[in-house]
Amino acid sequence: MAILLSQIVFIEEQAAGIGKSAKIVVHLHPAPPNKEPGPFQSSRNSYIKLSFKEHGQIEFYRRLSEEMTQRRWENMPVSQSLQTNRGPQPGRIRAVGIVGIERKLEEKRKETDKNISEAFEDLSKLMVKAKEMVELSKSIANKIKDKQGDITEDETIRFKSYLLSMGIANPVTRETYGSGTQYHMQLAKQLAGILQAPLEERGGIMSLTEVYCLVNRARGMELLSPEDLVNACKMLEALKLPLRLRVFDSGVMVIELQSHKEEEMVASALETVSEKGSLTSEEFAKLVGMSVLLAKERLLLAEKMGHLCRDDSVEGLRFYPNLFMTQS
Repeated sequence: MAILLSQIVFIEEQAAGIGKSAKIVVHLHPAPPNKEPGPFQSSRNSYIKLSFKEHGQIEFYRRLSEEMTQRRWENMPVSQSLQTNRGPQPGRIRAVGIVGIERKLEEKRKETDKNISEAFEDLSKLMVKAKEMVELSKSIANKIKDKQGDITEDETIRFKSYLLSMGIANPVTRETYGSGTQYHMQLAKQLAGILQAPLEERGGIMSLTEVYCLVNRARGMELLSPEDLVNACKMLEALKLPLRLRVFDSGVMVIELQSHKEEEMVASALETVSEKGSLTSEEFAKLVGMSVLLAKERLLLAEKMGHLCRDDSVEGLRFYPNLFMTQS
């Protein structure tokens, strides 16, 4: 069923009431004598009411009002107008009025459901692959244990680095060790095992933020909370493990090797600054290959011990060798 827009006089909204849905009242011109047959040949009312069960009436009213204001059907070519008046052609479904709006909403909902299903399907595949990688890492770990005497120490270190890149074979979890001190102790032991090689590569010190990212990447699906990581790191020194947690005066927390000597670190910073004349934290970080945060803490420590002095200006914080200590 269709009504020509030229037959509409004006439209108005009828608000919803108790037990009644919102409606749009469409007032019509008298039917022309040559009108096509419809559901009723005649009616004593000069209007029709469009009822909306759930929603869509606001958008429909807005669009219909726009069409009534623009009156674009008056500028349509005669041929196009005649083709429109003939009605839908065989095999062609034409969405009209409320039915059309509801059909579009249904199509949009189906498309959204399809996209959500595909997203969860991809997530399921990722989880399956993650489980396969953990199983593979377990297999390699068992082979290293079985062939402890058949492979060299260098090969063992290389295999362990591969395991770290793929993930921890048996991550310590609360399900296994509970949620108390025992869990944090076992976690501290595992941290010491996986962090020693990365620390040696980075000069013996890493910020706790870097450690958090590295460990959680290796753990895969069994992610650690920041609180659990800090509590485990606090136990490193008490358990006589080769790592320790250090808190600088600024509050920055780092993990460093027990063999990491503060005097050597300060002497290295003084030598680098002396060679360049002066350095900012950013310049020093680029030279020694560490984060700006750790570079600044190292320079501040050298300053605290009297080996460096600072120039804090609008251009930033710059460190210089303390000539009062180096020259008589």
